[in-house]
Amino acid sequence: MEIKPNTRILQAFGLEPEGLNVRRFGSGHINNTFLLEKKQDGSRYVLQKINVNVFKEPGVIAANQRMAADFLAVHHPGYLFITPIPTVNGEELFVIDNEYWRMIPFIADSVTVDQADNPKQAFEAAKQFGRLASYLSGIDLKPFKASIPNFHNLTLRYSAFQEAIRTAKDDRKVAAEEMIEEFLRYSDIAVTYEQLKTNPEFRDHLMHHDTKINNVLLNKDTYEGICVCDLDTLMPGKIISDLGDMVRTYVCPVSEEENDFSQIVIREEYYEALMQGYLAEIGGTLTKVEKEQLFFAGKFMIYMQGIRFLTDYLNGDVYYPIKYPTHNYNRAKNQLVLLQRLMEKETVLQGIINKCLLVSVTSEQ
Repeated sequence: MEIKPNTRILQAFGLEPEGLNVRRFGSGHINNTFLLEKKQDGSRYVLQKINVNVFKEPGVIAANQRMAADFLAVHHPGYLFITPIPTVNGEELFVIDNEYWRMIPFIADSVTVDQADNPKQAFEAAKQFGRLASYLSGIDLKPFKASIPNFHNLTLRYSAFQEAIRTAKDDRKVAAEEMIEEFLRYSDIAVTYEQLKTNPEFRDHLMHHDTKINNVLLNKDTYEGICVCDLDTLMPGKIISDLGDMVRTYVCPVSEEENDFSQIVIREEYYEALMQGYLAEIGGTLTKVEKEQLFFAGKFMIYMQGIRFLTDYLNGDVYYPIKYPTHNYNRAKNQLVLLQRLMEKETVLQGIINKCLLVSVTSEQ
């Protein structure tokens, strides 16, 4: 069913429908997003209906963003941090019929890309995520809550995987038997994560948690980074979440939807570009333990996403939308191959990390 903002929603933000052009906007699959353009002067805004099936407490999103915005306004007043435009009553969310709506500024002369087409784009996106994390590194995390609890909790995902193996129907378990064994062979990744969680030097930061390249706004002419967008999952987490998601989605030329697994390769120049961009911004704030786990970040995120796809396949495809019967099976296989390709290049990639860390330390001095 088509969901469009009605008159009451628009008026809540001080807008009248007859004076607006309204159209769908963006490539996101979670929230319903619209671009509003005033006919009179061409000024534009982005209006979103928050998906409460994914974000059970939309107020947490608003509160997290407000606390981060207030901190940045004091400590980094020149930084562009996209925050909601209040309603005429001064509220950051408008609630109607159990729907939560918000309006945010439209950033002029900006574009997003759905995949990294050259190393410069990877560098610019990673630099923006690193800058946000660095600027927020001194914030008090205690008042923040998780907008999606346990979002990147590998311990929980691994337990769900083991449960799915136990309860899967025989036909699915037999079909996936070889891949189940392969993922179990890499269970040391889950063990390492569990050990790291309790290490006080492996700290919580305010992380974005969804660092796909289309969550960075780039200049439409130069493709230089402008700012980070889509801040719904801004919440406390570990450095491996943001960095791992970039490794998972920037360094391979094809996405998790690709079924020709021969196309799954690690592009070293993209890996180096994203590490350069990220560590140039945040490298100086990291502990020794965090620096030691930078390669692990990619393993962590790829493995977690792989077992999530396989868990869903074993459970009968109840979470991720599928377009054909083996869709989640193939997604899991895709991520398994990506993990294997990454680990084959560990020595080379760790050398890249070491070089980038050295540069980041030198630039700090």
